[in-house]
Amino acid sequence: MSSFVGVLVSDPWLQSQFTQVELRGLKSKFLLTKREKGQVTVGDLPPLMVKLKGLNEVLTEGEISAILAESYPDTGQEIEFENFLRAYLDMQGRTAAKSGGTKTSSSFLKASTTTLLHTISESEKASYVAHINSYLREDPFLKKYLPLDPGSNDLFNLAKDGVLLCKLINVAVPGTIDERAINTKRMLNPWERNENHTLCLNSAKAIGCTVVNIGTQDLVEARPHLVLGLISQIIKIQLLADLNLKKTPQLVELVDDSKDVEELLSLAPEKMLLKWMNHHLKKAGYKKTITNFSSDVKDGEAYAYLLNVLAPEHCTPATLDTKDPSERAKMVLEHAEKMDCKRYLTPKDIVDGSTNLNLAFVAQIFHHRNGLSTDNKGVSFAEMMPDDVQVSREERAFRLWINSLGISTYVNNLFEDVRNGWVLLEVLDKVSPGSVSWKQATKPPIKMPFRKVENCNQVIRIGKELKFSLVNLAGNDIVQGNKKLILAFLWQLMRSSILQLLKNLRCHSQGKEMTDADILNWANRKVKIAGRTSQMESFKDKNLSNGIFFLELLSAVEPRVVNWNLVTKGENDEEKKLNATYIISVARKLGCSIFLLPEDIMEVNQKMILILTASIMYWSLQQQPAETTEPTETAETAAEQTELSTEDTPRESTPSPDEDENVVAERVSNLTVDDTISVTSETSQAENGKPSGEE
Repeated sequence: MSSFVGVLVSDPWLQSQFTQVELRGLKSKFLLTKREKGQVTVGDLPPLMVKLKGLNEVLTEGEISAILAESYPDTGQEIEFENFLRAYLDMQGRTAAKSGGTKTSSSFLKASTTTLLHTISESEKASYVAHINSYLREDPFLKKYLPLDPGSNDLFNLAKDGVLLCKLINVAVPGTIDERAINTKRMLNPWERNENHTLCLNSAKAIGCTVVNIGTQDLVEARPHLVLGLISQIIKIQLLADLNLKKTPQLVELVDDSKDVEELLSLAPEKMLLKWMNHHLKKAGYKKTITNFSSDVKDGEAYAYLLNVLAPEHCTPATLDTKDPSERAKMVLEHAEKMDCKRYLTPKDIVDGSTNLNLAFVAQIFHHRNGLSTDNKGVSFAEMMPDDVQVSREERAFRLWINSLGISTYVNNLFEDVRNGWVLLEVLDKVSPGSVSWKQATKPPIKMPFRKVENCNQVIRIGKELKFSLVNLAGNDIVQGNKKLILAFLWQLMRSSILQLLKNLRCHSQGKEMTDADILNWANRKVKIAGRTSQMESFKDKNLSNGIFFLELLSAVEPRVVNWNLVTKGENDEEKKLNATYIISVARKLGCSIFLLPEDIMEVNQKMILILTASIMYWSLQQQPAETTEPTETAETAAEQTELSTEDTPRESTPSPDEDENVVAERVSNLTVDDTISVTSETSQAENGKPSGEE
């Protein structure tokens, strides 16, 4: 975004019902209609609203018209933006009523932010506070603020400067953030707070959190439901980190043969946890199958059986004999305490079926005592699995990138989850809105194999339309899970996405296609203009391994973002890793959404180096005014004009730490990390008649 000024609404209550990301999207659609029609009338709202998220699958255009008529009988009456927002809230209320209330997702990795129910669970809040007090109490910076009081607003007040959330991310996935990049002064100015939250959100994406509905201003204001939603995702990632065959190969005990191991590999961590729980319950003689962490565990019986088989030394028959669920839940937690399991929930949480807290509780039990054999022969299946480090790193980068786009499907295992073609179609619809014919697509679950092939054939067709190199790739290769070809397709898709974003910013080029050479030339010119001597010969230049060039590039686009006292000479692997880790955190702190690892810089991974450079370029060009000059003869001179032509329109300057706080606050208040998604893509699926399920 070229401007940091947020969408302001005169009514504070109305403003509080939306995140800044939601307000921007709604205002963009409202203004688009206004530009087309000259003004927005009541009669213009039904076709606009029927495409909005949350309404398109429940209300028809006719139903929306009838609801609007109750308040606005004159269809020719002009509507202002705030009235449009009120009407939208009303529609969402009708939608919730029609669908029987808001459904609670069993996975809080994909829990979307609602604009209607902004209540928070005090029980969840207390559990997250206990988790933070436990894991961060010795942190050098935070220990003076801990322990937090779960009954107060201490958590939200401490979260406002962004340090707590960044530290929590590093607890969940150690090493994600270079803590040297976190602003930890006692008194932060608005720009420094914004940098911390930008670093937090981009890093949260990089560990697998879904943050498409959260902007930095939402965190600066510490909006409780958004802060708790983000914290819950971070803690969940930490608790479920070991629920895979690489970290815990003993999990193969849950299956019988190598074919089942393949199926096990594709399970989401919470599904793996359920499978583990049912494995032990079956051994304990429990007759039911647990399918969720809510209604199936409310009576406490499953917990009693599970703990009795895992820790029989603490077993008491009274737990099963008692008829009162609350009393049984209390005894279950006492049993867990004897196993040294941290108490994430109360007896009431079990009886009420709190999904998040029950999942956290079971995950803690798994960590403390998983009850799996250490000498099981099945472990050999896990040991025989190929572990190509390069493939593993690329799978991780593409998986996290896909999840950052905000598609409806959450990807847990890239190679398994793309095989039916649906995920790839969702990604293509984000990258190239309108390219997918949803009427010809089949939504999972897909029973007929040929339907998967049809989906994947459409993926290949769209790829060819986007000029991808797909000489030896057919739809069936994706269905068969050919890793090499899937990675090749996804690389071209990711590259196409960033090049398209850059092209959209380069108004002066009148639609000229962006090339790798343009990015290379821009980076070298930017560093040279800043008075530095480093240069990049290509994206596989081995001299890039010390990280100096990228630090100079980051310093060139924003002089104050790099602390040169922290930079090493990069003369050995240890120094190179320090620089690479710092580069990634500084780029995220600036606003770049990137998914590479320090090793990608140290080893000069050509693909990830290109994406890193392009992401920095994208951020830099967003700070420039739109060009109105004629297209230049070469890409090199075009890039130069983009950087140097600032005379006609004042550049959105970077505020200094000493600038007046009110001015800075207004400018940085709503910088968000979700500009990678075009607002036009949000409605493309609805416009193309995206199906609700398989025929």
